[in-house]
Amino acid sequence: MMTPHLDAASARGRAFLGTRHAIMAGAMTWVSERHLVSAISNAGGFGVIACGSMPPAILEAEIVATRALTDKPFGVNLITLHPMLDELIQVCARQNVSHVVLAGGLPSGTAIAAIKAFGAKLMCFAPTAALAKKLVRSGVDAIVIEGSEAGGHIGPVSLTVLAQEILPVITDVPVFVAGGIGRGNAIAAYLEMGASGVQLGTRFAASAESVAHEKFKTAFVRASARDALSSVQIDPRLPVIPVRALKNAGSEAFNERQREVAAAVDRGEMDLAAGQLAIEHYWAGALRRAVVEGDIENGSLMAGQSVGMVTKVQPVAEIIAELTSDAEAALSRRHALPEPREAAA
Repeated sequence: MMTPHLDAASARGRAFLGTRHAIMAGAMTWVSERHLVSAISNAGGFGVIACGSMPPAILEAEIVATRALTDKPFGVNLITLHPMLDELIQVCARQNVSHVVLAGGLPSGTAIAAIKAFGAKLMCFAPTAALAKKLVRSGVDAIVIEGSEAGGHIGPVSLTVLAQEILPVITDVPVFVAGGIGRGNAIAAYLEMGASGVQLGTRFAASAESVAHEKFKTAFVRASARDALSSVQIDPRLPVIPVRALKNAGSEAFNERQREVAAAVDRGEMDLAAGQLAIEHYWAGALRRAVVEGDIENGSLMAGQSVGMVTKVQPVAEIIAELTSDAEAALSRRHALPEPREAAA
């Protein structure tokens, strides 16, 4: 369908991504691979490969395999803490990747320079306006701001607040917004606030082309927004990086495990460093157990609060068509409203 109002509102984001629509996919480990990435790009969005903990050879094979399925633009998400980040950047350079997304921490100047050197457009996440400005000064080409409504690892601030803080002051580069977006009217609202585009993960994770286990997708369809909870830290001595996921037996057991470890530290049976490591390693492999093996009771069902808007498993093209038609309808309604008349003196 024609989307003239949406196209006008998202022109900057579409030009930056080189896509029909300014809808990016969130990079989800075990989910954002060749099939989902190519389906999103082929449907006019912007797919992003989640490198996660992949070694360089596996990432290179994934890029090549994705190219075999789409001739449209897509990006690669790299984690700044990956021990082989330099080699992964070289893989992206060899494969002439057009867009690189750096996530998981503030990138080094070396990493930024290496990505810029081979001509890729670089996108980075910014949790505050000050850090966004710093990244732009460092040469980053676009910013992503992600609210606490998102799935997976999250910050403490909602997208509605971040958007109000950051969109008015970061205007030199495109800004894409993420976290809790599941409908087109929200896309329209954020574009009108100054965003250049949006990023969605949860709705795409439950799409027909997603390789996630059918039980994983069914859990998303059945869940409501209030089922997607942020992990809780029981003891300040044992830090927990907040992760939003659907509550299940695994998340209940994690809270109990924290209590056990804290008690063991108190009794002197375990030193604090060992206790911290035990907590950090609890979820190791848990996302894979849920996504790949379908263990939805003990695995980690990472999902954003927009999971309540996942009502069925749909093809990616249908999801994007629904989002864009809803956004167009919302924008056209606003443009059709009569101008308010000035109050009589």
